[in-house]
Amino acid sequence: MDPRVGIFAGDDPLNITRLWLEEAGRHEPSDPNAIALATVDSEGLPDVRIVLLKSIESDAFVFYTNYESAKARQIDSNGRAAFAMHWKSLRRQIRVRGLVEREDGPIADAYFRSRPRESRVGAWASPQSRAIASRAALEAEVARLDAELGEDPPRPAFWGGYRLRPLEIEFWADGAHRLHDRYKWSRPTLNHPFEVLRLGP
Repeated sequence: MDPRVGIFAGDDPLNITRLWLEEAGRHEPSDPNAIALATVDSEGLPDVRIVLLKSIESDAFVFYTNYESAKARQIDSNGRAAFAMHWKSLRRQIRVRGLVEREDGPIADAYFRSRPRESRVGAWASPQSRAIASRAALEAEVARLDAELGEDPPRPAFWGGYRLRPLEIEFWADGAHRLHDRYKWSRPTLNHPFEVLRLGP
């Protein structure tokens, strides 16, 4: 394996991810923390959508959603997910696959309190991924809850976080003549150290 230098240097793939995300924050015009989150339904059919990555912990990536949404039901059924981050401004992407568990405690409470009040009321009002009668009906429910929940809406029991612990992280950077640079960090279980391979473009 040739030595990892420059943007690929480091002994911790989550820290490399943090550095790339920080750089993207200086260049990407909108939502540099957007990820395309992939899950699989009960029939084995893949599903993907854009969500926002909210934190990178020492060994996990954290995002939040409605626990009654399609993505949450799919995650809860098999405990696995994957995501990709792509920054056109940097011509880079990161792919992650791993095991997922709920973040349903004080960290989720604190994040929910950090959201604007309007977003917190919206989280209460939205039956995410389920049919609604109309936009007007949704707005009426928002208005009802706006009056009911007070100035500091608490986190609802059906809303919280997920912590994805990676088994694989791949870093990709655009190369001349489509000879891209790719490094894959992988481990068979969460208790093993990562091994690093350089992949062909």
